[in-house]
Amino acid sequence: MTFYEKKVNQVKNSCYSNDKQIQTVIETRHFIDTNFDQDLNLDFLSHIKFTSKYHLQRLFKRYYGLTPRQYLIDKRIEKSKENLKNGMTVTETCFAVGFESLGSFSKLFKTKTGKSPSKFQKEQVSRSNLHTDF
Repeated sequence: MTFYEKKVNQVKNSCYSNDKQIQTVIETRHFIDTNFDQDLNLDFLSHIKFTSKYHLQRLFKRYYGLTPRQYLIDKRIEKSKENLKNGMTVTETCFAVGFESLGSFSKLFKTKTGKSPSKFQKEQVSRSNLHTDF
């Protein structure tokens, strides 16, 4: 069970929430996790869950503490870190994780990590070289 699932279950048990709402939120998060590289937006997510986009956003925020958009961005940044560590170029990483603009990717990456994607990658390469030199 993931951290988020544990948190959802804690909230569920303390609030006696509607099981259908919880299932909708969990399925939405799972959809984002497996399709983060696609063009996802609130309209699309609410359409596939047959619910109001405003209701879905409120539920997601209540159970996860983030809007679906914030969660999607965090997921993309997490995956981009993996790609950069594995030697993928910044441009390849940008498009592989679903960003449409290198500028917006770089800005969001720096906001979330405190480093530009290229600086992050250089630091990871130098760390891996230190570990292989021993």
